[in-house]
Parts: sequence; C-alpha cells; structure tokens
Amino acid sequence: MQRRQLIAAAAASCLAVPSVRAQEKALRIVVPFAPGGSGDLIPRMVAPVLSELLRQPVIVENRSGVGGSLGANHVARSAPDGFTLGVATVSTHGIYPAVMKHAPYDPLKDFVAVSNLARVPNVVSVHPAVAAKDMREFVALARDPKSYLEYGSPGVGSLGHMMGELFKQATGVYMLHIPYRGAGPALADAMAGQIKVLFDNLPASLPHVRSGRLRALAVAWPARLPHLPSVPTFSESGLPAVNDPAWFGLVAPAGTPPGTVQRLQQAVAAALARPELRTRIEELGAVPLGNSSEVFAQELQAEFAKWQRVAKAGGISLEAS
Repeated sequence: MQRRQLIAAAAASCLAVPSVRAQEKALRIVVPFAPGGSGDLIPRMVAPVLSELLRQPVIVENRSGVGGSLGANHVARSAPDGFTLGVATVSTHGIYPAVMKHAPYDPLKDFVAVSNLARVPNVVSVHPAVAAKDMREFVALARDPKSYLEYGSPGVGSLGHMMGELFKQATGVYMLHIPYRGAGPALADAMAGQIKVLFDNLPASLPHVRSGRLRALAVAWPARLPHLPSVPTFSESGLPAVNDPAWFGLVAPAGTPPGTVQRLQQAVAAALARPELRTRIEELGAVPLGNSSEVFAQELQAEFAKWQRVAKAGGISLEAS
C-alpha cells in the first residue's frame, strides 16, 4: 500500500506546479474567438480538469477578431513562462497565415506545440426556410442568380470562410460571404434566418441541427456520423476537397522551456484520458486526442503547407495588392 502511495505521489508531482508562487498564478488559455463556438466550448471543458491536475487556477480568456489572428498574435507576444497558452486551430495556424503574407505572427516559429485537444467534424447547414433538402438541390438553388444566398463564418480568414470559398470553387456557385466576430454570433444569425447558410464546426451547430433550427446538408468527416446518419459527407456529395475536419489544440509562446511544455502536455493527456471528460467532448460530436507535442508540431506544419497550396492555387489573398 505504501509503495502505491509513493508511486501516486510521484506521478502527481510530475503534473504539479513546482512552487507556491506558481500555484498562486493562474494559467491563461486564450481562445482567439468569441464565446459560444467549438473553439471556446472544448477548452472550457478541459480547463477545470487541467486546474485540478496542475494544482493551479486555469482561466479561459476570449480575444476574438480577424479570423482568430488577434488572439493568436497576443499569445505569440506573451511571456514564455508557462502561464499563457493559446487555442490553435486550422484558422489561426493554417489558413490565416497562408492568405496573409504579412501576418503579424509566424504559425510555426512563434509558437511551440503542446497538444492537440480534439478533432471535430465540420458541417454546412442552412436555415429551414431554404427550400433545398439535400446537397444536390442546394447546389442547384445556389446556381440560380435569383437565390442570392449569403453564408456566414466566424470571420475573414476563418475556417468557415475558407470552407465556403472551397465550396464555391468546387461547385461553381456564388454566395456572398458575411464575416462575424466569432462562431457564436454567426450561429445566432443563421438560426434567426438573417443568413441562410453557415459553414461551421459541428459541435456548436449540432444541438440546433437536432432541434430543427438548422438543416445539415453535409459533414466533413471520413464517414457518416452515428448521431447524424442521414447526413452525407462532403466526399459522398462529390466534394472531397471540402471533407477535411477541424481540430483544436494548445500552443505556447516560442521559448517556453521544454520541461514546462512537457508538464503541460502530460496534464492535457491525463485530462483527456478521463472517461467523463471524453464523454462530454464526444457528445459534442468531437474526438478527443491529447497527442504528443512532437506529433502536434507535425500536424501544424502539414496544415500550414496545405492551406498555402490552396491559397496559391485559388489566388486567394486577404491583403490588398
């Protein structure tokens, strides 16, 4: 029994903050989007478990704007002392720096990867007033110049924005992009019928799809989802280019000590191993990860390279020429 207690104490010490002073200072997780979206929901679920494991307060702070770049830049410029983490997404570390040659931060050099929290299906949904009942009907409707469809996204340069652009390129339709300051406001207007189309992460939209306030037309995922069996994937709908899921990870400012990064990664992995937290995340329609810093760093590199190719092929730039 004594040996088990010693082992447990040693394991706990690996995750504990090493000084009383450190315990008194909160760990900030900066969400670069407005409250209410998937990028906000998942970190808020993880935060209290991290607080327990790290034995220090963990607070979630929203700093939204410009496709998540304002919050990401804030993290990049923060002290590399282990007390500031940022939520990294496809938008902040793939799309935005790929379409902004003069982005205020480098997605690879200005951050150190901690761990990828979860992968999340994406979805295109419409307001129930839209006549189209499936993707075929929707594409036909969108090709009608009289339809004048508007699609919303969490902001210029966000994943929702670029998914819409990819969708337009793949189908030849025209839709007007309406950027919002985060996924929450865009979602609210989609349900109210102020915009008719929304490209979003599934966890934020799923409850409203289930309630009938939105109608899902396709999901970006390798296969149909058990909780939406009647909704085809983009690949099934003939749009494989739009079929990649989203993800939400944690990064720290470049220069954060490797030992600190390792301690944080271990805490994230331990948190996401807890069945109750995994269940809550899975109920959102996401898949918990908690992978190593090295693997997440490789994922960040691959995502950035992918969106560089997409932006180049489509001549997409958010900067004035």
